Amino acid sequence: MRTSARNHFNGQVSAVKPGAVNDEITLRIDSGLELVAIITHGSAASLGLAAGKPAFALVKASSVIVLIDGDGSNVSTRNRIAGAIASVEKGAVNAEVVIAAPGGAQIAAIVTNDSVDRLGLAAGKPATALFKASSVIVGVDD
Repeated sequence: MRTSARNHFNGQVSAVKPGAVNDEITLRIDSGLELVAIITHGSAASLGLAAGKPAFALVKASSVIVLIDGDGSNVSTRNRIAGAIASVEKGAVNAEVVIAAPGGAQIAAIVTNDSVDRLGLAAGKPATALFKASSVIVGVDD
């Protein structure tokens, strides 16, 4: 499968918490991290999501917020991936910042060049990627 989403994580569903409208899906990705997604109950049912089912998560890089000088525990985002900046590639206006987590997972974020300069983002600097559970798209292979 090919998509335009910069972040693609393979794994398996570790938990499904059903709700009347939305379900909370916890996905343990191959690097050992857990991601949380909020999707409609109908989507969870049509995908056959249940604990143990192989699945993948997609997150657009533009949905990822980069945090420095903290672990993200004081924010409302469900997904927090701590690590170190692996690379920063500046463009004309925005930059791609890749954060590498222990265990091998990498997540890309798109931030403004102004943010890169203001935060002093550079390879090797500790950083945390933050993104909301509603920003995670869950899929399964047929």
